[in-house]
Amino acid sequence: MPALEKIALHRLRIPLFKPYRLSFGAVENYEVIVCEITDRHGCTGLGEANIITGYTDETIDDGWRAAREFAAHIARMDSAAAKSETLGFGERYPFTASAFGTALEMLESPPLLAVDKASPVPLLGLLNSAEEDTMHAEFAKLLGDGFRTIKIKVGFDAKADAQFVRNVQKVVNGRAKIRIDANQGYSADEGVAFVKSITPQDIELFEQPCAAGDWDSHMAVARAAEVPMMLDESIYGLADIDKAASLKASAYIKVKLMKLVTLDALVHAIAHIRDRSMQPVLGNGVACDLGCWLEACVAARHIDNAGEMNGFLKPRANLLTQPLAFRDGSMWLEPGYTPQLDKSGLENYRVDTYTAS
Repeated sequence: MPALEKIALHRLRIPLFKPYRLSFGAVENYEVIVCEITDRHGCTGLGEANIITGYTDETIDDGWRAAREFAAHIARMDSAAAKSETLGFGERYPFTASAFGTALEMLESPPLLAVDKASPVPLLGLLNSAEEDTMHAEFAKLLGDGFRTIKIKVGFDAKADAQFVRNVQKVVNGRAKIRIDANQGYSADEGVAFVKSITPQDIELFEQPCAAGDWDSHMAVARAAEVPMMLDESIYGLADIDKAASLKASAYIKVKLMKLVTLDALVHAIAHIRDRSMQPVLGNGVACDLGCWLEACVAARHIDNAGEMNGFLKPRANLLTQPLAFRDGSMWLEPGYTPQLDKSGLENYRVDTYTAS
């Protein structure tokens, strides 16, 4: 394996077109760490970590400190040794480590990242409107753009959220699947009240009602629900998948590259989910174009439902020089596509840089 020549880290703050509303607060900017690794043959690999506290215990400041220390640690290692070190680093900082993990994998030019023909990866669309009278126009736009699965956010107030869901069901009326995401916003009692106030009409799944570590509360909601459940923030690795299976906690498990560090581990986790009679869902709705493209390459081969890697549609700037192709509700993977970092275009969003060599 060739030795690493240089590791360049870029800390960026990229504003969104409009705030992304979550139960733990509105996201107005992506806080991103990009890892750019060059080996002695001149090959370059890229990785992205978008650190949003609430999705993870990591913070952008702590992640940036840890990323610089780790880059200095693995500089001049060969890529195999660096990858082994990255897996250990990921036990404490999985989001941050994923930027290194995928950059190192990209140096190996894995077949997973290559396609021989234009390939669509269907995505879900986000329905933001809270009022029924404005939902019609927004949903019509989503249908016109080709989306056939939509996501709505709850986790604010159980009673009001249930009415919101009923309004969405009236508007959708069989024309799309609905995913409901609470982003850990409910207590057990609130989650139970919510699921008892909704019907299964058009609902594909209900995601993460309670805090990530509160399995008892999740199970209380799951036992009361008539809709399929999905876990997201509760799932970081295979042990969490096994726990969900043993408890019969959910029909769906969502995985993200940023929690599993490498593409290899992500593919393995997807198979692990299926082996335990659950369905995998993949995608990070708060990742830039690089992270979304990496996940879409996996989804094209291993996922059979709408991908959640739609985060690239939200920010005002791309990480990459060539924008991802989006049409008919899908990201299109193009043959011969090689991601390249748009260093000059990102200059206005740069917070800090660091280089180890």
